[in-house]
Amino acid sequence: MIKIKRALISVSDKTGLAEFARGLHQLGVEIISTGGTASLLRSSHIAVKEVSDYTGFPEMLDGRVKTLHPKIHGGLLAVRDNPEHIKQLKNQGIGLIDMVVVNLYPFEKTVEKKNVSLEDAIEHIDVGGPSMLRSAAKNYKSVAVICNPARYTDVLKELKNNSGILSDKVLVHLAMEVFERTGQYDGAIHRFFNNRFRADNSFSGFPKEIHFTFSKVQDLRYGENPHQLAAFYSDGKKQEGLPALKQLHGKDLSFNNLLDVQAALDIVREFDKPTAVVIKHSNPTGVAQDKTLQAAYKKAFSCDSLSAFGGIIGLNRPLDAKTARAIVQSGFMECVIAPEFDEEAVKILSQKKNLRLLELDIYGLPEEKYDFKKVCGGLLLQDKDHRQLKEEELKVVTTLKPTKAQRDAMLFGWKLIKHIKSNAIVLVKGTQTLGIGAGATSRVDAALHAIAKAGRKARGAVLVSDAFLPKQDTVTYAAKAGIKAIIQTGGSMMDEQVIKEANKRNMVMVITGLRHFKH
Repeated sequence: MIKIKRALISVSDKTGLAEFARGLHQLGVEIISTGGTASLLRSSHIAVKEVSDYTGFPEMLDGRVKTLHPKIHGGLLAVRDNPEHIKQLKNQGIGLIDMVVVNLYPFEKTVEKKNVSLEDAIEHIDVGGPSMLRSAAKNYKSVAVICNPARYTDVLKELKNNSGILSDKVLVHLAMEVFERTGQYDGAIHRFFNNRFRADNSFSGFPKEIHFTFSKVQDLRYGENPHQLAAFYSDGKKQEGLPALKQLHGKDLSFNNLLDVQAALDIVREFDKPTAVVIKHSNPTGVAQDKTLQAAYKKAFSCDSLSAFGGIIGLNRPLDAKTARAIVQSGFMECVIAPEFDEEAVKILSQKKNLRLLELDIYGLPEEKYDFKKVCGGLLLQDKDHRQLKEEELKVVTTLKPTKAQRDAMLFGWKLIKHIKSNAIVLVKGTQTLGIGAGATSRVDAALHAIAKAGRKARGAVLVSDAFLPKQDTVTYAAKAGIKAIIQTGGSMMDEQVIKEANKRNMVMVITGLRHFKH
């Protein structure tokens, strides 16, 4: 426990500061401050001493050096029950400082600005603030340290109730918050420099160390299964991506809902025209693009209406009443996510008590640069798979050439295939999926599954494979189902035999040289 007699206050965010400082002053606490903070306190008729008067040394270098002085850090770091420390302070004329109230230059907000200059970012890197916070937090048994204005009310209440004394429990919690905040701050600076110099091509490769900071958005009902605890976290204070979801109706979101919503967003954002997807266990059961959203949704749902039961619907256009009625007729579905919902659509869909209606600016989402997966004792990090296939990259390897309709179907299917778990096979006709084989342990099984889902609709379709065909068997089964064209990666030792089989079956085959595994 410590009694607060002297406090140093220097803040960028001045929310609630005058009320807090006034409370300290009424308790007889001497207040030391700097620049704009001191001016605010004086204008609020609160007695304050300038740091430069306290240290006997002026601010300099355009304010870069203000609190970096032995009279500040000596007063913060001295161990109070160490006689030698106290003796040294006395010999140097250094007084004790019992409380530090500091929040940092708004570096994160500065670098969020479009086209922020390197010079502006550098000037918003706080040096003195983190130094004081760390000094105080290191000596938390003797110094109270506050970096968050949300703590002012509770701290002042405890001081008033305990004659200016703070408990050990409060002191340690305040210090823990400081170390968390300074870690976040340093991480933001590192990310900015890493991204800036990677963008300038003056830095290549991945960083030697990576640090992630996430803030809890909410607790979830449970994880993938009821016996698993779960929570949802944001990767920054600015609400972007899924943390910015606006729920208009329905039950609380679950862990699995959020995973499936992400999968839906990844797919519908690939397409410019009205597009709909139904997701089940992170894989699509159907995807379609059409002139209207209603038509696109009906085609996506019809691809595999059995598997679509209890699925997540993703749409890349504002949801209208006609599409809403089609969704109601589909039976039980978990969620619908769209950029907007018109008033009539909400009324229609709200008939389903538990259906979650989620609104999110799909095309305003931040571009994810990295993809990472946790493994035991470590982390796998890779660039996000944003690779697009251009029509001129298609290499026809069979005697028969693709028609324009087949080429269009191939490009539609290729945009989709990278979002489906490997081994993945998709059957496409026009801009509609007919059958999807996902997550199979063999490419033949994936193809047979897609063919079975499509049934008679497979006749005349295009088969899309996320990787090369290792043997002729997939071509043989596709031909027997009436499939007329195949697009695949190529690069197998058996390419010659696979192409020969396609020619034998009077099929079109196109090679991309591009693979889209997804594990």
